[in-house]
Amino acid sequence: MADKVRVHAIYGGRVQGVGFRFTAQRYANEIGITGYVRNLWSSQVEIVAEGGRKEVETFLERIRNGPLSHYIDDVETHYSEYTGQFRDFHIRF
Repeated sequence: MADKVRVHAIYGGRVQGVGFRFTAQRYANEIGITGYVRNLWSSQVEIVAEGGRKEVETFLERIRNGPLSHYIDDVETHYSEYTGQFRDFHIRF
């Protein structure tokens, strides 16, 4: 499973209340990766995603360069080993 990865990303800016979670979920489902997205109490949005390295990078690129981009002020991204923990990509409330 060397070609599969897990990414943990925290997005800052005006990222809550703008459809960020729903857009991220749509992108993930279109690309075929698993994990979750959720709002944090700090007004940031957290994403944990798993899949093939290429697919995960495509997912992050779509968020970074798509219609959500003007809401994002900063992002922290950390890669780690794929775990296979998720069966789908969902919004956590």
